[in-house]
Amino acid sequence: MKLSSQIKPISYLKSHTAEIVKTITESREPMVITQNGEAKLVVMDVKSFEQQEETMALLKILALGNREIDEGQFRDAQDVFDKLDQADQP
Repeated sequence: MKLSSQIKPISYLKSHTAEIVKTITESREPMVITQNGEAKLVVMDVKSFEQQEETMALLKILALGNREIDEGQFRDAQDVFDKLDQADQP
């Protein structure tokens, strides 16, 4: 995905909103909106946004897990399974 081909001024957004919505929804590529020559907004479709949010949530969980491992806050998997097996026995 090349954002450079998807850069438009805010005046374009104002005058072509319906067309932009259709294009972004179909292509699922975000568009950068500029104001006075500076990037100000990124417009994207909802599905892409939700997917990005889910990806970020998973990355945060992985980072937290790695931090816990680095801090020694973990248990050996076999110990956990052994405890579960003991809990299942009458």
